[in-house]
Amino acid sequence: MKIYTFFIIILCLAGCSLSPSLRDPKLSEQQLNLEEFFNGKVIAYGQFQDVLGNVSRRFNVDIHGALNQDQLTLTENFSYSDGTSEQRIWNLTKVGDQKWTGFADGVLGKAEGEESGDTFYWNYTIDLPLPDGKMRVTFNDYMWLLSPNRMLNKAYMSKWGIPLGEVTIIFEKQ
Repeated sequence: MKIYTFFIIILCLAGCSLSPSLRDPKLSEQQLNLEEFFNGKVIAYGQFQDVLGNVSRRFNVDIHGALNQDQLTLTENFSYSDGTSEQRIWNLTKVGDQKWTGFADGVLGKAEGEESGDTFYWNYTIDLPLPDGKMRVTFNDYMWLLSPNRMLNKAYMSKWGIPLGEVTIIFEKQ
C-alpha cells in the first residue's frame, strides 16, 4: 500500500511540474486574438493519450464560431474514431483585455482563460461524456498560435488532481 501511495504522489507531482505556463518564454512574436481565430469555420484533429502513453481515442471536430460583441459562441461537432459523435456548444465572454470566461453543457461552474502573446490558457471542470457514461475531470488547456491559420492545443486532464492523460489537438482556420 505504501508503494501505491508513493506512486500516486509522484504522478501528481510530475503532472503538476511538467505543465507549461503563460509565463514561459514566447517562441514567436505572434499575438493570438482568440475571437478572430475562432470566428467562422475551424476544423480540428485530435487524440487522447493516457499517462502511460497509450492512444485510446481519436477524433475530428467541425467548429463554427460566431462573434457578437464580447460574446464568442463555438459550436463543436465531434466525430470519434469509434463511430460516436457529440456536440458541445461553448459560450465565451471576454471579461478583460486578455481574460475570458465561458460555459458549456456539463461544465461545472465557469471556465476561465487568459491570452498572453501567442498563447491561451483555459481551465475548467466537466462531466465528460464517455461511451459508457460520464466522468468528472479537470482540463488545463494550453493553446499556441503556430501560424495565422493553425493552432496547437495540449490539454492536461486530471481527476482529483491525479493526471489521467493528455489531449492533443490541431486547429485549422478555414
